[in-house]
Amino acid sequence: MAIVVHPRTPRHVSLPLLRGLYSFDLARVALLAAVPADIKAAADELLITRLATITAGEKLSLAKRGSARIAGALMHDADARITKAVLENPRLTEASIVKAISRRDARESLIAEISRHPKWSLRQEIRITLLQNERIPLARALQFAQGIPYRQLLDVLHHSRLPGPTKELLLKQARATRKLRP
Repeated sequence: MAIVVHPRTPRHVSLPLLRGLYSFDLARVALLAAVPADIKAAADELLITRLATITAGEKLSLAKRGSARIAGALMHDADARITKAVLENPRLTEASIVKAISRRDARESLIAEISRHPKWSLRQEIRITLLQNERIPLARALQFAQGIPYRQLLDVLHHSRLPGPTKELLLKQARATRKLRP
């Protein structure tokens, strides 16, 4: 590992050596500030390809302290414990979450977990993306729609994959709220 992370090691030497590192060593390489960006990216990619073969305990540890790319890849894991750990990862970004919930194959449990999360459910961009996903719980959709200006809500719902009756309900609620305001 010392050879891989050394700043004077040529790329043609350090890249092949990455394959021989353990999973947690790869995670450490991806987080070190002194490591060149292409080596970090290669370490992340290699670790993402290994995710299918590592144990749940290792995934849980990586979810808590891995890089943003690793956290984004682990967000789609079927284990709810791993999803919860990923959402608490300090390196996780809003962009990673938006990307995860924008996918058509995003799990309903992931959508529900993010919509209830005390930190991430408060972010406007995440709320808008959740409102565009057909798997959002109705109660959360109603709550999120209240915090969005009417014209913006129209645009969000126009590009949404929500069922027609749900869209109508959200619009009806927004119109009623709009009429009540002075």
